[in-house]
Amino acid sequence: MFPEDLATMRTAPNSLAPKLYRRACDALALDIRSGVLAAGARLTETGVAEHFGISRAPARQALVELERLQLLKKAEGRGYEVLQVDPEADKDQAPDVGGHLELQSRSTWEVIYPDVEIEVVSRTSIANWRINEVLLARHYGVSRTVARDVVARLQERGIVRKDASSRWYAPALTERHIDELYELRWVLEPLALRKALPHVQEGLLATFQANIEMTMAMPEVRSEQLDQLEQELHVDLLGRCENQALLRAVSLPQALLVAHHFLYRRTSQLFESEPFLPEHLKIITLLRHRDITGACEALVEHLKVSRHRAMLRIRAVAETVKPAVLPYLERL
Repeated sequence: MFPEDLATMRTAPNSLAPKLYRRACDALALDIRSGVLAAGARLTETGVAEHFGISRAPARQALVELERLQLLKKAEGRGYEVLQVDPEADKDQAPDVGGHLELQSRSTWEVIYPDVEIEVVSRTSIANWRINEVLLARHYGVSRTVARDVVARLQERGIVRKDASSRWYAPALTERHIDELYELRWVLEPLALRKALPHVQEGLLATFQANIEMTMAMPEVRSEQLDQLEQELHVDLLGRCENQALLRAVSLPQALLVAHHFLYRRTSQLFESEPFLPEHLKIITLLRHRDITGACEALVEHLKVSRHRAMLRIRAVAETVKPAVLPYLERL
């Protein structure tokens, strides 16, 4: 097992994540407006995720939304600070939730999924891998149903597929596979961006721009921060598109985002500074100026050059990574 933290990536737009983020946001908003969370209290992505039993991605989205509602502000260092709220002035905006919301605990498959995902993806820089549901269930001490749910999620995120014998395998990140995925992305994502823009609040774009500029000014950037910026543009922003069929199509080649989560950790020294940051900044800036055509062109340009950088990262990792043997994964 790799030593890195096993952080959960944001789920695809058509999954349960929006519901979890919305419920967490409403619960926290109610606590802030009722005074349960006093002005000056500090909220962090990790703390919210642990409190509600959800992954960090919907927790992050809930905090961003609360900032947009002017219930939180970015705190110095990390996290958010609760703002002073006038209960009477804010009464009409309080969510109609009938009391404090409690989110359900995560299902068993959701608990083990991040571990399985990173183990599978981290190996695809080396070869194709067969995944065995029976041995997966035995390894984690769960039922076949839970293992099947994990594999189904891997399929939904474009990480595994079935071969001619209907057996599951994770395809290697070969140059051809990378080319196919990126070609899909630069065809589908601009269309999703066009459809998403009418549903994007100006405050959200301003937040995304500030996050990029803050990261660019840092002397050292952690891989988790790069993950967040990738999610903000390619998942959170595109997720505003209301065409669910299009979002499902967009989510398949975004298995690359999961791969980048691992690759960023392993290739932090490959570039003097992370090259996608100014590219993201250009896209967000054009969107803030309502230049959707320019933003779409910049997005395509960004994805085309990202394809080459992805292969550089994958080759670098393939030369150094030596994964441990896992019973449910067989190298092909």
